Amino acid sequence: MSRESSLEQDAARLDACVARLGEARDMIASIIFGQDDAVDQTLIGILAGGHVLMVGAPGLGKSLLAHTLGKALGLLDKRVQFTPDLMPADILGSEVLEDGPDGKRAFRFIKGPVFCQLLLADEINRASPRTQSALLQAMQEREISVAGYSHALPMPFHVLATQNPLEQEGTYPLPEAQLDRFLLEVRLAYPDQDAERRIVAQTTGRHINRPRQILHTDELIEAQGFVRRLPMPDRVLDTIIALCRACRPESTSFDEIANNVAWGPGTRAAQSLSLACRARAMLQGRFAPSIDDIAALAVPVLRHRFGLTYGARADGFSAASLIMDVLSKIRDQQA
Repeated sequence: MSRESSLEQDAARLDACVARLGEARDMIASIIFGQDDAVDQTLIGILAGGHVLMVGAPGLGKSLLAHTLGKALGLLDKRVQFTPDLMPADILGSEVLEDGPDGKRAFRFIKGPVFCQLLLADEINRASPRTQSALLQAMQEREISVAGYSHALPMPFHVLATQNPLEQEGTYPLPEAQLDRFLLEVRLAYPDQDAERRIVAQTTGRHINRPRQILHTDELIEAQGFVRRLPMPDRVLDTIIALCRACRPESTSFDEIANNVAWGPGTRAAQSLSLACRARAMLQGRFAPSIDDIAALAVPVLRHRFGLTYGARADGFSAASLIMDVLSKIRDQQA
């Protein structure tokens, strides 16, 4: 087969993949009202092959969004409600001693709920740091270790974690190492009046919309492969690197970062932003990311990878405002 015909076949498959993703996005939006940005960002996180942290007050549809997304993408999903007394074995699984057919005793590993393709970690910041850290290896390596043995997780594997605002009682801040494993932090705000009226009208009547499967697992894996094959323009890549380096107090040339940021995003942040921009371009039917993709995704990709100084928090600075200010100045320099 010639290279030209192979490329033509790839282009046709990519077009079909984009169309199917559009169907999935429309189906999800028909159930989740008033959260268009959250729907898009969560779908982008899955397409990019990453994990997503969803932050918002109770009752805004975080768990419903995760379940609907799993159904639409044809993923085996499981849910764990995180509580202060939840133990790592409740997530990973444990070994039990049992009698075999020959009368000999042996240990058998019983898989925990982490053995799925989409794990909803509900209210993850209500569990202790020890339990939160049980997901670290699973999120990064797609495998877990129990009693000295490694167990591979199903592919693909994604974690959608929901988090209540930290000012609520009974919550524990996630450790920085675990926050860095989340490709995106998606924030769900209260819907506007029209969206809220539609939510109440359509979810309290006799007929309720149910999520339905649009994609199969192999189609999602193919879409994730296409994301990594999209070309990255040099100008977009240079802007991503410049933004991440400018957000670190050690390497920045901007006073607002040097004076207000204790620690900034690492190299994984640049990798995450690159993948997210590719995924957004593909979701919108474009075959290469642009600077606009960076502007749309810089905040959800970078803000949870920031450590503001005490003085910055006291003065009302936020990671989001600093990121957009730095990106604006970088774009002005490039113009």
